[in-house]
Amino acid sequence: MFSLPVVLASASPRRLDLLRSVGLAPEVRPAEVYESRRPGEDPAAMVERLARDKRDAVACQGELVLAADTVVVVDSDVLGKPKTAEMATEMLRRLSGRGHHVVTGVAVAGPGGAASTTVWTEVTWRPVSADEITAYVATGEPLDKAGGYGIQGGGADFVTSLVGSRDNVVGLLVTIALELLAAVEIASDV
Repeated sequence: MFSLPVVLASASPRRLDLLRSVGLAPEVRPAEVYESRRPGEDPAAMVERLARDKRDAVACQGELVLAADTVVVVDSDVLGKPKTAEMATEMLRRLSGRGHHVVTGVAVAGPGGAASTTVWTEVTWRPVSADEITAYVATGEPLDKAGGYGIQGGGADFVTSLVGSRDNVVGLLVTIALELLAAVEIASDV
């Protein structure tokens, strides 16, 4: 698909699975970046900046680098990955019976330069009972996922509608990633 090696600057098994599903076998080289929201920074700007920071932290000549960062946004609040079961429970309560956005920043680099963008998906949940939330949190699944849920796992049971890309909710809209990688694969002679 690409003439250069592809590097995924992420430890996300879900992103790796999505890339493998389209025939890519990237080298996984997670980037260590401090993930925080700057004062006054909107969620889209934040995830795009973090994706660029991750990309830049691992980029080397002669390869294509892909990085991404995903958050859930509800009431203008950014929900990242919960650090505890209590945090996950609170996030899931906030999402119950409501709509929210999943925003992913995608950044790439290669001989042809660098590029980045954001992708938005709107997700609506049915009302979820306290018992359902407790049972879901007990599975451990919410602890490594933005917003405390995985649409590719048990979190799918809570979703009533989705406008946009399901893969974006998983963590990466592959078609956008492939387009960006193709755009930076070859250096311009201009």
